Amino acid sequence: MPGTPKRARPAPTPAPKPAADTQAILQRLYGQHPNATTELDFTTPFELLVATILSAQSSDARVNQVTPAFFKRYPDPQRLAAATTAELEPQIVATGFFRQKSKMLLGMAQALLDHHGGQVPADMDALTALPGVGRKTANVVLGHALGVPGLPVDRHVLRVANRIGIAQAATPEEVETQLCAALPREQWTLASSTLILHGRRICRPTQPLCPECAVVEHCNFAAEMRTAAAAQAARAAKSARPPRPPHTLPPARKAAGAAQAGPPRAGRKPTGRR
Repeated sequence: MPGTPKRARPAPTPAPKPAADTQAILQRLYGQHPNATTELDFTTPFELLVATILSAQSSDARVNQVTPAFFKRYPDPQRLAAATTAELEPQIVATGFFRQKSKMLLGMAQALLDHHGGQVPADMDALTALPGVGRKTANVVLGHALGVPGLPVDRHVLRVANRIGIAQAATPEEVETQLCAALPREQWTLASSTLILHGRRICRPTQPLCPECAVVEHCNFAAEMRTAAAAQAARAAKSARPPRPPHTLPPARKAAGAAQAGPPRAGRKPTGRR
């Protein structure tokens, strides 16, 4: 229609750094966080599957406090599937969302018995078909317990990858796709574990420890912060007023004032004031 203002086109999403740069950046981070791996305690693929489901909206440390007794009581899908939600809930209440998680655990265990002979399948589609198992959980189990390369993207990987610029995407699935395309398949699991530790220890959501970061000179976020700080300093310097000099009378006004005051009275010392 005539006179209708045109909508501004959204700014294009910047591309992630080239694959060679991404690999070089990850090599630096591997050195800062050597031998990075999951911090969940487990001894079997089934235990890691359970622990990862429990870790949703919880910390690995808290899950590790709960799972020793849980695994002793429910060491396999058969034992777990025979339990009830009333039995499970008190044991996992510390991990949060315990009612929902107890239903997921029971459904997952029964599905393993019904469709996989009680074994954890080494397949993404089969894993994500289990109750309570999303793509991130499946990648954790594949990469850390079943020897199948996977790149789990949690909130730390999502934040750190976008800040550095080795990924430029808003969803975990897109970040996973970009990182997998840039890295050798055998590095996928290590890259995820390293970025998770970097996000927990250095690249925190608030007050990141940029001076301690091994890739600060290659980080888009750090460069933006330096630019913003320089601009703020320039604005502060521009708005600052020079200090005012002390007030003094011109020589002519000093002389006139002295003439009006006249000679000092006897017995009093001149004060220099009118």
